[in-house]
Amino acid sequence: MSDRNMSDRVIPLIMCGGAGTRLWPASREDYPKQFLPLFGPRSTFQETLLRVSDPAVFARPIVVTGEPYRFMVLDQLVEIGLEADIVLEPMRRDSGPAIAAGACLALARDENAVVLALAADHVVQDPAAFVAACRQSAPAAAAGRIVTFGIEPERPATEYGYISPGEVISGPVRSIAKFVEKPEAATAASYIDAGYVWNSGNFMFRAAVLLNEYGAFDAASRSAIADAVAMAKRDLGFVKLDEAAFGAAKAISIDYAVMEKTARAAVLPLVCGWSDVGSWRAVWDLSNKDSHGNAAQGTAVFEDARNCNVSSSRALVALEGVDDLVVVATQDAVLVSRQKDAGGLKRLVAKLKAVAPEVTERHTRVHRPWGSYQSVDNGDRHQVKRIVVKPGGRLSLQRHHHRSEHWIVVRGTAQVTVNDLIKTVHENESIYIPIGAVHRLENPGKILLELIEVQTGSYFGEDDIVRIEDDYQRA
Repeated sequence: MSDRNMSDRVIPLIMCGGAGTRLWPASREDYPKQFLPLFGPRSTFQETLLRVSDPAVFARPIVVTGEPYRFMVLDQLVEIGLEADIVLEPMRRDSGPAIAAGACLALARDENAVVLALAADHVVQDPAAFVAACRQSAPAAAAGRIVTFGIEPERPATEYGYISPGEVISGPVRSIAKFVEKPEAATAASYIDAGYVWNSGNFMFRAAVLLNEYGAFDAASRSAIADAVAMAKRDLGFVKLDEAAFGAAKAISIDYAVMEKTARAAVLPLVCGWSDVGSWRAVWDLSNKDSHGNAAQGTAVFEDARNCNVSSSRALVALEGVDDLVVVATQDAVLVSRQKDAGGLKRLVAKLKAVAPEVTERHTRVHRPWGSYQSVDNGDRHQVKRIVVKPGGRLSLQRHHHRSEHWIVVRGTAQVTVNDLIKTVHENESIYIPIGAVHRLENPGKILLELIEVQTGSYFGEDDIVRIEDDYQRA
């Protein structure tokens, strides 16, 4: 790739729309695993972006995500000092339409654009090896191949699909003799003996080639996706795909839509410390452990315990006399599970969706474009929240029909509007918002604004917010 000029740099296309319930209760519908700092201060989404940030190799990325995650994406980009084109899917249609939409946008930049499609929630422990693989794949992709990265197996995994590499195409890139679905353990072992590789679900291709192949197998969906991009609207800097057109595309994975049908498929076998972090067992595999195999994020104490994995955002967790357990404690839920049974968690979450859907969908800390709020206490006639507003952020101008509010500033400075009054409220000061009053909260300062909100009334649902004006077009 060193001979390519700047206009021919690879365009990263980051898929960032999944719900990630396999890591419940840390990962939930409104704050999925790609945004979580599972292995340090940065999320897997941020690490994925940083992995493809070398300007000598990669161009400005395209991020495809859902409407609920747009400000999370933007905030996490700002945190690591990167920019991207952020594309909003009006609904989930699986990886096929998402990748095709990104390819359409890449093609609009450059008719010869080479695209690297990546999942936002994967881990790569050897980024240099991954970038080297991108360099090795680029000539084959530029020549018209759709190259997938095949991970050399470390074990006979049953949670991944496999690829049988075929004849050499160029360098380490080979044709694909066969795709196979997730196997049983004995079959997986036979695949390893036969030289198969894991299907990572990450690809490199020319945008025009991918779209042509997509159209050859599903012309109607290809046309619908092109229309969704052509009719997209700009909203606060985001690209919003047209809902009706995008909804007309068949919901399908890129494997089924293109890769298992095309004659252009190729694979590059790769060793880079890859994981899709598809279970708490995978998190344990990637975590630092003590001499007895125990891993912990948060505070944990182990006595006569082995090969356990603890993740706690609040409480101290103590384990005694147990082996091979996962314990995950959040503000409102605790999971205790066996390390070896990832399928059991999937079945458990399915039950929870029927019995207590809110714990699979929402965290107690709710992210908003201006910051976040977290429920601290609630009863029949009161609710207490901790509210954090980013510097320069402000909530909508709004009123409530069923509750009054009392705000106490504990950090920073608030500018508060109550009907015709505009008042500055400092630390250890408070202000009262009567029922029905038109009000707004904003942070005019340079540091985070933190306050405690005490609500009293007969109803506290978010649908009791009547927005009059809003910077984020939610009014």
